[in-house]
Amino acid sequence: MAPRLQLEKAAWRWVETVKPEEIRREHIELAYRIAVPACKRGTCRRNCKGNPNCLVGIGEHVWLGEIDENTFHNIDDPNSERRDKNTFVGLTNLGATCYVNTFLQVWFHNLELRRTLYLCQNSRAEGHNMDSDYEPRTICEHLQYLFALLQNSNRRYIDPSGLVKALGLDTGQQQDAQEFSKLFLSLLEDTLSKQKNPNLQNVIQQQFCGQFSYVTICNQCGRSSAHPSRFYELELNIQGHKSLTECITEFLKEEKLDGDNRYFCESCQSKQSATRRIKLHSLPRTLNLQLMRFVFDRQTGHKKKLNTFISFPELLDMGPFLEGNGDNCVYELSAVLIHRGISAYSGHYIAHVRDARTSDWYKFNDEEIEKMEGKKLQLGVEEDIAETVKSQTRKPKCSKGYHCSRNAYMLVYKRQVEEGTQTETNVEIPAFLQRLVDRDNKKFEEWCTEMADMRKQSVDKGKAKHEEVKELYELLPAEDGYPYEFMPLDWLKKWLDDSTAIKEIDNTPFLCSHGKLHPDKIGEAKRISHKAAELLFSRYGGGPRLDQSSLCRDCVTQRCRVLRLKNQLNEDYKEVSNLAKLPPKSEQGFWIGKASLRRWRQLALEQLEEDEEETKHTTNKTNGEKNSSTESTDDGKEEKDEGEEEEMKTFNEDILCYHGGLSILESERRLVSVEVWNKLKVYFPKAPEFTQQQEPCQQCLRLDREGKENEALNRMMATEQKSSLLNLFQEKNRPTLQKWPQDTDVLYIVPLFFVDEWRKFIRRPAKTNPVSSVGNSILLCPHGGFMFTYDSMVNGDAQHSSLAK
Repeated sequence: MAPRLQLEKAAWRWVETVKPEEIRREHIELAYRIAVPACKRGTCRRNCKGNPNCLVGIGEHVWLGEIDENTFHNIDDPNSERRDKNTFVGLTNLGATCYVNTFLQVWFHNLELRRTLYLCQNSRAEGHNMDSDYEPRTICEHLQYLFALLQNSNRRYIDPSGLVKALGLDTGQQQDAQEFSKLFLSLLEDTLSKQKNPNLQNVIQQQFCGQFSYVTICNQCGRSSAHPSRFYELELNIQGHKSLTECITEFLKEEKLDGDNRYFCESCQSKQSATRRIKLHSLPRTLNLQLMRFVFDRQTGHKKKLNTFISFPELLDMGPFLEGNGDNCVYELSAVLIHRGISAYSGHYIAHVRDARTSDWYKFNDEEIEKMEGKKLQLGVEEDIAETVKSQTRKPKCSKGYHCSRNAYMLVYKRQVEEGTQTETNVEIPAFLQRLVDRDNKKFEEWCTEMADMRKQSVDKGKAKHEEVKELYELLPAEDGYPYEFMPLDWLKKWLDDSTAIKEIDNTPFLCSHGKLHPDKIGEAKRISHKAAELLFSRYGGGPRLDQSSLCRDCVTQRCRVLRLKNQLNEDYKEVSNLAKLPPKSEQGFWIGKASLRRWRQLALEQLEEDEEETKHTTNKTNGEKNSSTESTDDGKEEKDEGEEEEMKTFNEDILCYHGGLSILESERRLVSVEVWNKLKVYFPKAPEFTQQQEPCQQCLRLDREGKENEALNRMMATEQKSSLLNLFQEKNRPTLQKWPQDTDVLYIVPLFFVDEWRKFIRRPAKTNPVSSVGNSILLCPHGGFMFTYDSMVNGDAQHSSLAK
């Protein structure tokens, strides 16, 4: 048995030997568990709800002893949002925008591109009033402000939502990262081409654009045709390859055009077999290599990711692939974009980027930025994370100066600077942009100060609360022989929970109908010392105050009576059953309903449980509502004695007439002895009482006589009407609209409802009343006319009428 139930059972064990009139103060205190020993700290896993003296496990452990100041607040240290010295700024992930963040970090670290963007004209930012927030509008304005913040913001990370919104991207859906790269560079090129400064108009081409041509040679005549084209990135197939060199070689390899794929030669003026290849003529300063990891699967009709390991060098010599083997074709690896995951439609994007000023490598993972040790790119960790399916392919060993990845989807190389050539690594922010950054930094510092003040206020409040709790908790336990009061357990818990606003003390839910402490509410209250109660009520207010004088004798007495009767019920049931079989010895017997006598044990149990519910401070039950102890049939309906039409609610009501007197139906009642009645009266003190000499209800007798006379008249009336209208009663020889009786000029229509009611009266004149009128009004429409047409009656659509001659 649970400890709470054990305490409750022990609190009322004395009722077995103590009668209600014998109750003393000691019994009342037992019912309220006043003397139950208080629990010591460390002995209870949680608070003993059935013990009013248990004051452990209510939240006091947070306050006792030395505690950390951080427990007094839920405000993070604002300095954790501050950018560390000599670190970069991260970007907030808006839901599914990590792929955007990786490209932004790569482009930000392209110093030439950043310097160019700062030179773009921005009259709105230059003339902006510093009294209000700056809101960029164009893509160029957004990038300018975003790059300025990434460069000089005091924040650890910034929010790119303005740019993402301007681009029209869905933050809840991951886009194709490779497609986004191409579209964004095209959009940026278009934006810069409209700048008035001619030095800015071709920056994208100078930085990212290279030249190649598709060269086709006719096998028949040898004619060569070339179609020049520009590229901003090379899309390299990785399927079936192990290295970047193999991918580039396949990209440039010769392709045979024959069969249905033959080439139309201008010289031959016919389709001929030919060979085609791509020739690289020039390469940009920044070489973007897209590794085509996301390919279309014809079997599934969806994209899939290729988890092929590809090795790539830190230094890439593009000379062997360039027509004419041009000079200065060595590129340094400057960024690796990673897709972490096995699906083309989900996963996470991060970027490894080399700082152009220090040559240190950094990993950009949205808000988090990590510097790699030793100025080396480290991809090994990324290859082992977030892989739900282990690849069958082992990671190949990489030679010195090479890296290997199955998640890299874009490689960024920058043309190596010749020795002795000075490159400008410092990028100055224009004054108009720096003013905007300074304003944002000022707002950030104000926020940090505000958060720090709020933290300090919470800490100060927590320290004061700590001292209060340490002071008062020691005073809470009530000592034997000293005054005490009762306090709500929930309120004490909230008082000890610093995160909850403290309200005034409310003891009203604990009151019984007599205005005192209800005995069943003792499990939700705690007994504390009078001194502690004085301090708590003086500080927090509330009421009513409940002390030792609030123990309710009336509730305890009522509960005692109910419990004793429930214990006595089985014994009394056997005795009453035996006594009821004997006729009364004198003419001093009492009338009892036969149904009540059969069910008195069940009714008594229900009555006692209702009384007990009242002492349990609940009003959920209504008079006559059945308890779970009520006998039920399999389908859940209450089992009724044969002949009962309605549920019996109170004892002896089955011989009570409508006028409150004794029923005239002698077959439904029987006489029992005074001894039987006295025993039943204990359980049903409010039951209707009728002695043997009690006369039946005179009004019922008079109505019974009148009813018999009316019944005789109804029988006579029914006999006459049946003989007069026998055809109508038997539904025989009835006229129809198609077949009228001879010598009949008029047919009358009456409601079927009238006919049905009339037949009921003819069949059972003693149980039903005679029909007083035909009631043809139900056949009329709202305008007073007949609602049926001839056709509807012929077709049988009119089901409410009947014909009569």
